[in-house]
Order: sequence, then C-alpha cells, then structure tokens
Amino acid sequence: MDREKLVQLYKNYELTESDVYKHKHYVIITRQGIEKIQAKENIKINFEIIKAERDFGVIKAYASKGDATIETYGSALKGKGYADGNCNSWYVTEMAEKRALSRAILKITGFYELGVFGEDESEDFKKSK
Repeated sequence: MDREKLVQLYKNYELTESDVYKHKHYVIITRQGIEKIQAKENIKINFEIIKAERDFGVIKAYASKGDATIETYGSALKGKGYADGNCNSWYVTEMAEKRALSRAILKITGFYELGVFGEDESEDFKKSK
C-alpha cells in the first residue's frame, strides 16, 4: 500500500477518523466516508439488477466521474460463514447494491488499487464495537 498516496486521498476527500478504520489486514472506509467521496466528486451511479432472488442478489454498478466510467458488481448470499453465505440480512439485493456502490466509488477514485475496501463489502469488515 502506498501510504503517501492514501494520505493524500484522505485529505482530498476530507475524510475524518470516523470515516476510516483499520481492520485486520485492510483499511476500511465507512458508508459515511463513501458518501462523502461520492458527493465531493459528483460521481453518478446507475445500477442494473443481474439477479434478485430471496437468498441471493447481484447488482452491477456503473460509475461515472467526468470522462471516466467504470462498472463493477456487488453480490450477497444469505447465510453464515463462507460455506453458507456472505450476508446475515434478508435484504440481500439491497446489500448487493451497497457493495456495488462501495466498490464503484472506491475504484473510480483510486482507493481500490491501494487495498482500501468499503465496510459494506463484507460482514467481516464491520467495525468491532
């Protein structure tokens, strides 16, 4: 991870301690931080439902910032643990959408290439209390 580049991104997007935390091997940005970045960059997001079932959802997100456009996916499978699923909520399509949004914002702004993830991307990334 390029620490200098990461610090510069934090400053550019006016992220605070409540927007970012370290979790095991990753730096995590909270939902609030993701939304700050989106607003500051005026990133437009469009979603496409790929699959929406009771226990499984996949959403494709298209993000655009100026002339740059990317697309990425978010998914959620109801169940506990990697063998059974990656989401504890019955709102699997909504969870997939949140994951797609986080990935799209972080990819288009350069955070993803530095190993930064959104807290919604995995149940494992939730901040411990």
